Amino acid sequence: MDLLNDLNMDSMAISASERAFFSRLGARVAELRKARDITQVEMAETLGVSQQTINSYEVGRRRIPVSALPALARSLGVSLEELLGEDLGGVKKRGPTPKLQQQIERIMELPRSQQRFVMQMLDTVLAQQGR
Repeated sequence: MDLLNDLNMDSMAISASERAFFSRLGARVAELRKARDITQVEMAETLGVSQQTINSYEVGRRRIPVSALPALARSLGVSLEELLGEDLGGVKKRGPTPKLQQQIERIMELPRSQQRFVMQMLDTVLAQQGR
């Protein structure tokens, strides 16, 4: 290990394959975050860590704690399997994707400001329904 990795990784030594896994995971987090137009600062606020910590995760300098993975997946709007880059080829639902799921996926592709607008509209409609 080089000095930088010694300082930034937990005190336990990790194998080259583990280091490669966390590097790929960090790159996947960055890709998903950027695709959803979420800044590192926004992600950090959601997870309760610093922007520097998010950056360290994304470039593979720090390991993402297992306990943070569910919250990270939720904040990115993906399943844990998708976050980890697992191939779900054999696990498929029967029939076509429900329309609501397709709409949610399309909304997730919108810029953050438009996502907020859609959420406000949904909140308004749901609040009226609850009266």
